[in-house]
Amino acid sequence: MRYGVLAALTTLSLMGCTLSPNSADQSATADYQASAVESASDSQLAQQVALESERLNVWFNEKYEEGLLRSPIRLTFLGRPERQGEIDDMSEAAADENLAITKANLAELKSSFDYNTLNSDARISYDIWVYQAEQALAQEEFRYNGYVFEQMRAVHAFFPQILIAFHRVESQEDMENYVSRIKESGRALNQLIDQSMKVAEKGVRPPYFAFDSVIEESTAIITGAPFTDGEDSDVWANAKSNIKKLLDAEKIDQATADELTAQAKKNFINEFKPAYERLIAWQKKDRVNAGKLAKGVSALPNGPAFYNERLANQTTTALTSDEIHEIGLQEVARLRAEMEDVKKEFGFEGSLAEFFVFLRTEKNDERLYYPNTDEGRQGYIDDATAAIDNIKSLLPKYFGILPEADMVVKRVEAFREKDGAAQHYYPPTPDGSRPGIYYAHLSDMTAMPKRELEVIAYHEGLPGHHMQIAISQELKGIPTFRTQARFTAYVEGWALYTEKLATEMPGTYADPLSNFGRLGSEMWRAIRLVVDTGLHAKGWSEQQAIDYFKANSAVTDAQAVSEVRRYLVIPGQATSYKVGMLKIQELRAEAESALGDKFDIKAFHDVVLGGGAVPLSVLERIVGNWVEEQKKA
Repeated sequence: MRYGVLAALTTLSLMGCTLSPNSADQSATADYQASAVESASDSQLAQQVALESERLNVWFNEKYEEGLLRSPIRLTFLGRPERQGEIDDMSEAAADENLAITKANLAELKSSFDYNTLNSDARISYDIWVYQAEQALAQEEFRYNGYVFEQMRAVHAFFPQILIAFHRVESQEDMENYVSRIKESGRALNQLIDQSMKVAEKGVRPPYFAFDSVIEESTAIITGAPFTDGEDSDVWANAKSNIKKLLDAEKIDQATADELTAQAKKNFINEFKPAYERLIAWQKKDRVNAGKLAKGVSALPNGPAFYNERLANQTTTALTSDEIHEIGLQEVARLRAEMEDVKKEFGFEGSLAEFFVFLRTEKNDERLYYPNTDEGRQGYIDDATAAIDNIKSLLPKYFGILPEADMVVKRVEAFREKDGAAQHYYPPTPDGSRPGIYYAHLSDMTAMPKRELEVIAYHEGLPGHHMQIAISQELKGIPTFRTQARFTAYVEGWALYTEKLATEMPGTYADPLSNFGRLGSEMWRAIRLVVDTGLHAKGWSEQQAIDYFKANSAVTDAQAVSEVRRYLVIPGQATSYKVGMLKIQELRAEAESALGDKFDIKAFHDVVLGGGAVPLSVLERIVGNWVEEQKKA
């Protein structure tokens, strides 16, 4: 799943880091004090708690709204009508301003509210707000360590994507805003280029392959009319289609259509194209400095400290790189043993290594792969949709809270599709007007084995990302900022947890190959713990990481290369999946043991999902409180 574009474009959607050392002690003390207040006979004290908690929630919503209104992109993602003709300010001055606002809000929060006079829900909100603010402050030290342009978060491909996939055109004003955003995209891209140049001055630049991808994709974006001869480019075809739709619906006349077409073309030629040409020229110039071998971030200035910050940020734990590496090795060994059993069930008589080779090389075996044709691509879409529909019918048996927003399966747009790249998910708008989207890269069906279809559908769709994120956005009774929180270890940990949860549901993983695909997916995430820390903390080479990946899984060459290159440009992120999954499984096992016959799987899931995404330490607190309440019931 990719949240990187949003994180790269705005500081408003903050993800987790480690809690300050005194946060847990403060919370425990406040829990005791608040419990005493809430159980006291003095109704005035109880009323004070209620009033202070409500006042805090009002403050949270006011500050969240102020921040949201500073980001046109976030507004569009959320289906809001404001600032639809704009793109965020990507300048360093804007980053400084956002950081200053974060500091001021944090100081105001701490000086204006009494933590000990809050109810338990308000204290959780308080802790999460502080957590996010401290994360932003922790990241400031490493402003020049992150890569601006790379192949995964692909900010260069985001500007056509927001026009094509997210900017709704239903009126003349919408199209005028679209035309304005063409120009704004050129301005924003130039600001990002300026940032990239400054980062390079510090001696920080992505590996060689990231340059190649950015150059190739940026060239594709401005190839075709109106930029060059030939067929219409994707953005131009989309612009013309939107104008025609308005004309056909008689929402504009021909003269207005001609004017909008001319203005769109002008902005594409005069603003959009020059920015991409500048990006391509800059990437070609700087690529020679990247070196022939890819290296982890620890080889770069301030790299080891940056990687430690990334691990804490992404896992929301204090686990060290050595600890994460060891967890990965243990999980790889456990999963290999389970794979041996499923291999035997399938009837393969060779070794596990030979089975891996069989699965990745028998491209014409219809049991293993879809045809590399349009029919095969549609078959993948149809089968993924059917798998999700089956889960949808079963959800009420496992969840009390269900998402209202729908979701769909789509092929990735041609201008950003890559062979073997990871599937991903985009959330719905909070009002459900745009469904959640599970995107699949289908340009090379030999990189999309059938055995992985079910597990990916469950992870990206239901009961995974769509379930959790849609529910989070639809929650009532908590501050809005919590409905939009994206703590990677929680979000990805939940999605990976649901891959295993699906084995408890009828009609899933019915054949050994699909079950092997599930194990392969979990193995994939276990390998990430080993490989990510290997690359960034232990000096592993790109090839060493690829070899380890292939030795312990049946992934194709294209998948292994794509994955390792992902880890190289987004350090730490890949470790969050397994760390989060293990924590949720641990909390469930503890709850089952503590409650015995009182344990209710629906109630457990509702507790995990019912407060939105949270740091793992906060989730542990929430589940622990629920267990104690159930014991008393």
